[in-house]
Amino acid sequence: MLHAVEVKPDVYWVGGVDWNERNFHGYTTDRGSTYNAYLIMDEHPTLVDTCKSEFADELIERVREVVDPARIEYIVANHVEQDHSGALPAVCALAPNARVVASAPYGVSGLTAHYGDRSYLPVKTGDTLCIGKRTLAFTQTVMVHWPDNMVTYSDADRILFSNDAFGQHFASSKHFDDEVGLPEVLAQAKKYYANIVMPYSRHVERALDALSGLDVDMIAPSHGVIWRSHVDEIVRTYGRWSSLAPDDFAIVVYDSMWHTTEAMARQILEAFIECGVPARLFDLKANHISDIMTEALTAKYVAVGSPTLNNGMLPTVAAFLCYLKGLSPKGGWEGRVGIPFGSYGWGPNGPEEVAAALEGCGFDLALGTLAHQWTEDEEHLAQLHETVKAGVRA
Repeated sequence: MLHAVEVKPDVYWVGGVDWNERNFHGYTTDRGSTYNAYLIMDEHPTLVDTCKSEFADELIERVREVVDPARIEYIVANHVEQDHSGALPAVCALAPNARVVASAPYGVSGLTAHYGDRSYLPVKTGDTLCIGKRTLAFTQTVMVHWPDNMVTYSDADRILFSNDAFGQHFASSKHFDDEVGLPEVLAQAKKYYANIVMPYSRHVERALDALSGLDVDMIAPSHGVIWRSHVDEIVRTYGRWSSLAPDDFAIVVYDSMWHTTEAMARQILEAFIECGVPARLFDLKANHISDIMTEALTAKYVAVGSPTLNNGMLPTVAAFLCYLKGLSPKGGWEGRVGIPFGSYGWGPNGPEEVAAALEGCGFDLALGTLAHQWTEDEEHLAQLHETVKAGVRA
């Protein structure tokens, strides 16, 4: 039997655990995910979010352990995306009198487009809903990470139902940060932020400001574990990530055909290390782009290398740069240095295309394009090493 989990008196986690999810919107989820929903038992029983449609039966079974679903009077839909709302039709079929609370106008219009006309209750920032001894307050968090996003705060419980913010794609039989361990949860939260939320960092800053006056001692996100022991830490960490202030850290990303670009990558890596800048090397044949983006979130230096193939860059490098562009924060990568490099035979189109892509993302190409014809030699590698060291020290 599937059990509900009481997270606070009369507040229950009733979501679904997706142990086998391995790819979500293009990034690897090697620890699976959860689709969190929360049942609040009050004078007017309220369900906060649903889950992916495939997990509707799990959700309903957990709800039934607490209450007959027909008694649910409100369903708060913090987000339209189907991993949050997919079970809405199944729940509404069992709770025909429930009103669906969604942000105005995009939440209501998005749910209508997906599931048709229902008894919607549109809300905006500052609106409240009394469900008994509790009052739920709504704050629209536009573009964190869709136009319809909002969060819900329960005053009596001091719980922030935070939707996608503060989430992690992480499946566990445990439900709280202190049960799993902070390093693991923070690592998963960082990967989630880098691969889902990062483009909207300025919107995150505004959302954090809007929520700063709330008295919160528990954050219940839509994915992953619930924050109860490290609330202040994850809020501070989100503030740091959303500021986009880089750390003095470098990543060197490349693919290579005959090892010349690889040799250049290793020289660039060693140059950073000699300058005292921590650095990581990523061969695109061995590393998934979503893991690389997790490190790019806070890296001051992003070096990307490709040889020339068929008059352009390697497809693996092009795919990484396409992904990087899609996740680039609005307003660019201020304070970040891009370093395009690579080898070539007849023409330097490969590294030049890398340079154009990095510049298009908003990186500062202070060192220019570091290209080398034909195979590596000790003299060129030594020059490359010194060029990078001089650029880092400048």
